[in-house]
Amino acid sequence: MKVDVILGLQWGDEGKGKIVDVLTPKYDAISRFQGGPNAGHTLEINNFKHVLHTIPSGIFHENKANIIGNGVVLDPIVFKKEIDGILKLGIDLHKNLYISKKAHLILPTHKLLDAASEAAKGETKIGSTLKGIGPTYKDKIGRDGLRVGDLFENFNEKYTSRVNAHKEMLEKFYQFDYHEMLVAEEKAWMEGIEVLKSFTIVDSEHMINDLLLDEKSVLAEGAQGTLLDIDFGSYPFVTSSNTICAGACTGLGIAPQKIGRVYGIFKAYCTRVGMGPFPTELHCETGQKLRDAGNEYGSTTGRPRRCGWLDLVALKYSIMINGVTEMFMMKSDVLDDFDTIQVCVGYEINGEVTDRFPFELNEDVKPVYVELPGWKTDLTQLTHQNEFPEEFNNYIAFIEEETGLPITIASVGPNRAQTIMLDKE
Repeated sequence: MKVDVILGLQWGDEGKGKIVDVLTPKYDAISRFQGGPNAGHTLEINNFKHVLHTIPSGIFHENKANIIGNGVVLDPIVFKKEIDGILKLGIDLHKNLYISKKAHLILPTHKLLDAASEAAKGETKIGSTLKGIGPTYKDKIGRDGLRVGDLFENFNEKYTSRVNAHKEMLEKFYQFDYHEMLVAEEKAWMEGIEVLKSFTIVDSEHMINDLLLDEKSVLAEGAQGTLLDIDFGSYPFVTSSNTICAGACTGLGIAPQKIGRVYGIFKAYCTRVGMGPFPTELHCETGQKLRDAGNEYGSTTGRPRRCGWLDLVALKYSIMINGVTEMFMMKSDVLDDFDTIQVCVGYEINGEVTDRFPFELNEDVKPVYVELPGWKTDLTQLTHQNEFPEEFNNYIAFIEEETGLPITIASVGPNRAQTIMLDKE
């Protein structure tokens, strides 16, 4: 058996949580492989809506193993809130949630360092979610991190050493007043630690490879999106981890040849949260219309998302980097009320048009559009592709021809049931 991977092809918020939930019945285990609580995977099932930040999106299916992999950074405060919220639904996760010993912990002082760093940058800030993600990954790379497995061996000594080093940075480098904030955070953090320790802590790399040896199917769930990857995204306005398919190997401990299908998820248009370049962004009424129709506000931060037309230059780049085998198009219904729809097929840079993603996106990159007719149909009421209007079929066919890949799922609404599998035979 091989691990199938599901990941975002844009700037995150593509709808990965919903699709993981839809696909989970086909798999024996679901595993998050990178990122932290800056992710917000929204699931809308029947009559309830739930947002997950750390826990894999297959958690609402019984008898499915859900694994938080070693590439994830975990905040015990957020984790406890997630567990408490799911317990209110009458679901106890102790039977099917597993946590990697090698996952790194977000300390209370990591969040303080995040806030101090953003404040110091002023106008050059990158739009951090202030969840402590960046400082935690910095400690990981600097070989100073605290891991889940450390909770069971000399924990107090390791914790105190790390926090004291952070306090010194806050005082001497940032001149940041942290004392009152730290007291409140630390109390909640320690409570979260006790909840965390009540779950099954595993060597997740062994667990996942053993599942494969036993012919069990595994789905790897990514967070954020390809264009936020630390190496291949729109640097420096990126996240602190590898959001691409290769990140599943390092974030779970699996060999490259163990990767099977790669599902790439994209919205029928584009969005971005926070700072950073966005070639197809619309600053006009059309952009606001997309935002309102798509309810484009961050599930984690609540921030309004910037909106624009679909960017095929960026999409084809993401497909190449990830080795995508098939695509899922999300939020198609958001475009229901447009007479015409524009799609970016190239960038004009210094008077020349290219379809290659450049080293750096800046104000010199101008999108080149083609215009397609809209379908002016309420897609949310449709249940089968035979009901699709011709214009919507043409939109799908245009994207498939440009990218060379099939679109095998079209999402036409937020609910699990509004997910239409497309027959490509």
